[in-house]
Amino acid sequence: MRTVTWDYTHQQVKMIDQRLLPGEFREVSFTRYEQVADAIQTMVVRGAPAIGASAAFGMALAAQTSSASDIQEMRADLAAAGEVLRAARPTAVNLAWAVERMLEAAGDPGIDDVRSLQAGMLDLAQRIADEDVEINKRMATHGANMMQENEVVIHHCNTGALATVDWGTALGVIRMAHEQGKHPHVLVDETRPRLQGARLTAWELEQYGVSYEIITDNAAGYFLSSGKVDRVLVGADRAAANGDVANKIGTYMLALAAKDNQVPFFAVVPTSTVDLKIPEGKQIPIEERNQDEVLNIEVKGEQVAPGGAAARNPAFDITPNRLITGIVTENGVVYPPFEMNLHQAVRGSQC
Repeated sequence: MRTVTWDYTHQQVKMIDQRLLPGEFREVSFTRYEQVADAIQTMVVRGAPAIGASAAFGMALAAQTSSASDIQEMRADLAAAGEVLRAARPTAVNLAWAVERMLEAAGDPGIDDVRSLQAGMLDLAQRIADEDVEINKRMATHGANMMQENEVVIHHCNTGALATVDWGTALGVIRMAHEQGKHPHVLVDETRPRLQGARLTAWELEQYGVSYEIITDNAAGYFLSSGKVDRVLVGADRAAANGDVANKIGTYMLALAAKDNQVPFFAVVPTSTVDLKIPEGKQIPIEERNQDEVLNIEVKGEQVAPGGAAARNPAFDITPNRLITGIVTENGVVYPPFEMNLHQAVRGSQC
């Protein structure tokens, strides 16, 4: 089942509410693009590719629900919707990428009536979603082909089908290796504070029948130094032109420990997540989320932090390219020098 879909019967956007997993599987529906933006911001849907597809469907929804009577008014409505959707989460470049792609198509001078524009927006959103699935499978094949049998892999956050439209990025590589009969075993970082690893990645691995164990984030260094890990696989919410990667908070520390112990560290990144407009990672905006995500953690029904505590809650950190062994894209595995080779991989998608 796809993470985000268009309901053609009711003209709505449907999503799996990932906040409820693994305890409850529930789909929710949205009839206005503002609701889609809120779902992105509140993490009903998360993961850069899934956010991009959700934004595309949000733009399609804006077109379907617009009261515009002429094409210029419709384009103005879509531009306004794009601003709302783009602001939902600043770090994931797929969001802005999808909005820009939708707006570019909406500006086609060959479209001269409202109904044609509405139909075109929906067709493109569906195409973006379908492309994501195909791209994920290509990345998974490239990544799985470099893996050996019985590898032990550390995985951070959630990068599976739930983080994309379907299949997954880094977790998609593991899933493909499993289907190839390579029997990977996954050490699943909890991924604090929202525990996407313990909640979502573990749940997905159960569905696939992949062997796994959950570890605390701060146990990863121990396993890397013990010689019991063959590879680290992570996703990314944005990659800079030089190969620096913005990913879920904790990725940088994981990369440092992997480098110190000579364990290969790979980011699995569709080329739509590569932002060639940003030369290096320090220029990527980092979202800081509400401190309640840190302070409201409970153990056995008791709040961990003192009542008057304050917290900082950056959602992402930057892993510099010097710590990255390779970047797996749909066009193959990219190795240093990233400044040149990553550009070539992106251009391969644009040909």
